[in-house]
Amino acid sequence: MNPRLSVIIVNYNVAFFLEQCLQSVRSASERFPVEVIVVDNNSRDNSVSLVEERFPEVKLIANKDNRGFSKANNQGIEESSGEYVLLLNPDTVIEQDTFSKVIEFMDKHPDAGGLGVKMIDGKGNFLPESKRGLPTPWVAFFKVFGFSALFPKSKLFGRYHLGFLDRDEVNEVDVLSGAFMLLRKETLDKTGLLDETFFMYGEDIDLSYRVQLAGYKNYYFPETSIIHYKGESTKKSSINYVFVFYRAMIIFAKKHFSGGNAAVFSTLINMAIYLRAALAIVRRFWNRSYPAIIDFALIYIGLWLVSGLYENYSGKLYPEELLRTAFPLFSGIWVGSIFFSGGYDEGFSLRRFFVGFLVGSMIILAAYGLLDESQRFSRAVVLLGAGYFALSAILVRLLYNLLGLEAFQSLLPQEKRILIIGSFAEFERVKDLLEKTKLKADLISRISPSGTDEEDANEYVGKLEELKENIEMFKANEVIFCSQDLGAEIIIRQMSHLEEMKVDFKIAPPAAAYVIGSNSINTSGELYSVLHLNSISKPSNKRVKRTLDFVLSIIFLSLSPLLFWFQKKKSKFFGNLFQVLIGERSFVGYSTFEEGVLPPIRKGVLNPSSALVKQTQEEERRLDLIYAKNYSVRGDFNIILRAIRFLGK
Repeated sequence: MNPRLSVIIVNYNVAFFLEQCLQSVRSASERFPVEVIVVDNNSRDNSVSLVEERFPEVKLIANKDNRGFSKANNQGIEESSGEYVLLLNPDTVIEQDTFSKVIEFMDKHPDAGGLGVKMIDGKGNFLPESKRGLPTPWVAFFKVFGFSALFPKSKLFGRYHLGFLDRDEVNEVDVLSGAFMLLRKETLDKTGLLDETFFMYGEDIDLSYRVQLAGYKNYYFPETSIIHYKGESTKKSSINYVFVFYRAMIIFAKKHFSGGNAAVFSTLINMAIYLRAALAIVRRFWNRSYPAIIDFALIYIGLWLVSGLYENYSGKLYPEELLRTAFPLFSGIWVGSIFFSGGYDEGFSLRRFFVGFLVGSMIILAAYGLLDESQRFSRAVVLLGAGYFALSAILVRLLYNLLGLEAFQSLLPQEKRILIIGSFAEFERVKDLLEKTKLKADLISRISPSGTDEEDANEYVGKLEELKENIEMFKANEVIFCSQDLGAEIIIRQMSHLEEMKVDFKIAPPAAAYVIGSNSINTSGELYSVLHLNSISKPSNKRVKRTLDFVLSIIFLSLSPLLFWFQKKKSKFFGNLFQVLIGERSFVGYSTFEEGVLPPIRKGVLNPSSALVKQTQEEERRLDLIYAKNYSVRGDFNIILRAIRFLGK
């Protein structure tokens, strides 16, 4: 007897997410006969062996190359035998009754060709892409130029994410998300499968539209929810995402709109590409640099004020040209010293800030002593300017803290305060895991999923129904759910209920050597793992690596007329240098990225094996591991020099 539901999961190098997803699918399948098909797009992590060993009931298709989202889903659909087909992302967690609820709804609504559900991200926030309208030229125009963001609930301006529809009510919608897309098999027989022209992004919009053209309706169904870690909002700061996604929109327009409308749409989208790319660059630069920019302005303005007051006091006038040269230079030295001391690293540290400040002050005073007498002005200006800056910098950081800016949540290093929700045995296991990662935590306490356990009275602090009160009482900033003791429905409900609180959420899968979650719309996922490596992920190493990339990209661009002719492949030479310059890529990255095994870094133009004879996959993984464990700027420099002929690959 054929199953009623076939679940298709396309995976690429996200073994940790995939395991958690399959655990939730297995739990949901206990109430409902389900066929599960995983299509792996040549992952270089342990995804394939994970499925084979931990989930023998899953039908596995292991591709030898990355065939893209559409083609891989089509492979799974062609192998499926269910009355319904669910396209599900591997970075999702579903509730235990999700399958039974959505199938019951589809059975009662024969006009429904497709269905999507309510999605939340890893912090419990509602994902607006759960329900979307068709991106017609006007809808695209309002989104591109920000009207949809300004008036999200307007029926005129807010049609892209249908913000005027209640997120908690069933509604007919135009577009379903490819993260959870339930379809009737008979509908797919009429519409055809996913359009393989779309390698990534846009294929869900295209198929949703074809479902409507075939005479069916698409429904948004919020009576069950899922966690989607890598929601669309996580990618918006990526320039590559901007180009790939909006180009997919052009493919959609040329396919479905008439000549005039397609031309208008394409013009709007091309405008959007460059507008969004420019905004992404500016936003990324500002988010990373605004503390340093503000400090530079503080120093520069302060030095001018101090010099003016000192001139009035001493009666001595300084050449304006000298001050115009000296003050920007001094400001740059102070900011640069603070940067290299880690004063602008995530998690503000007064110690690092003042180390950089003092080093910068000494450099300025030493350089001042080497100047010719005619180029000097009073040391008092420098010293008074330094005092002004130290005081104003602290006051500004207090303001940052009051405003809740992420870069400066506290003037003192903020320790983790963690509540673990689970049985005593699971609490001990997860606590031991956290301790092995060398995590510094000021508090690790247990919340019982059901009631009080006398055996661990010292660490037990409350029950699940008191979670909000306990977060407030103990000033917790992180909550870890043990999924062995808590169902996905309870976890998702708690995350949604607490979305307004400034708390990070993570899930500890049963018997796993990791805890997984997502803490920021700018990150795809975050995990604590006993496999965690520290070297290349240290802020100081990231800073030095980025500095090397920036300096070398400028040097190589200046030498490009010469270097270009030595490249083995020339087509991407200038593009690669530009991407490194703006921080989209690094000169050296991994041969492959194994999530949870290797700390995430920028994708590299080169890798540790670039200049070597062709390596096996296992040898490449070993070199990546050595590179991550023993990172040094000298190592990067040597790799770049050895493989400089391959900068255009």
